[in-house]
Amino acid sequence: MLLNPFYPFTFLKISALKATIIFLSILLIKSNLLRLKGGLIGGLFALILLSGIVASSTLAVGSLVYAYRLKNKNNIDDNQIQDLETVNV
Repeated sequence: MLLNPFYPFTFLKISALKATIIFLSILLIKSNLLRLKGGLIGGLFALILLSGIVASSTLAVGSLVYAYRLKNKNNIDDNQIQDLETVNV
């Protein structure tokens, strides 16, 4: 069996190719994880913003309902007619 004189170069090429594949795989996994993390953070931020909008809207509607009821209660109290009778002495 004859030895190939270019075997060290072939070994280096294959080793470099394996290292490149591993490096690119690591970068691909890292980019996917960063994209996933960014999506989760963005989704959480959007959820916080939406819940704040809902809470402030609920508070505003509640205060409007409270003011309306308070106004109607005062109007009913003011419009009561009292039946007054004269006193004969």
